[in-house]
Amino acid sequence: MQEKKQFRTNMIKQLHNISKPQYEHMSYQIALQLYKDVSFTSANHIGITISKFPEVDTYQIIRTAWQLGKKVSIPKCDPATRQMTFRQLEHFNQLESVYSHLFEPIVEETEQTDPAQIDLLLVPGLAYSPKGYRLGFGGGYYDRFLQNFKGKTISLAFSMQLQTEIPRENHDLAVQKIITNEGVLCTDE
Repeated sequence: MQEKKQFRTNMIKQLHNISKPQYEHMSYQIALQLYKDVSFTSANHIGITISKFPEVDTYQIIRTAWQLGKKVSIPKCDPATRQMTFRQLEHFNQLESVYSHLFEPIVEETEQTDPAQIDLLLVPGLAYSPKGYRLGFGGGYYDRFLQNFKGKTISLAFSMQLQTEIPRENHDLAVQKIITNEGVLCTDE
């Protein structure tokens, strides 16, 4: 547990050292790679988080998905149960700031999404192994959600977030692809 905490601290420190112009450029490169990926082009419904710096910018991806006629759902976390549901977002006015300055859907203005309707889930994280395992932000929400999710999974990451090894536990699940500013990594597990 201490190993994960220290790993998270180090990675967050590295990510916060990215300059704003570099962050924008790398986020754009990642988005361009994603737009060419068959998992994205064929998806009708995408699950995605609302990014918070220094995570890869997802606002541009959401706008593009809307322009392409795709449905977009974003997570709503319940800290009491440590569970996460997705709700369909049709415009950014349907967001509210919750704990830790994160943006989530306003329940009264959005509809809950059946996870089976999500074709592609963009899974956030802090660090990734070459086999697609991820170190999240510590809440465990995605780990629990992924246990029953049947659609495609991709993580978006800056190349510095790819690590040879990351702290891992038996219940951790790998994503199918990692898209970075330097290319696409298909995972084997």
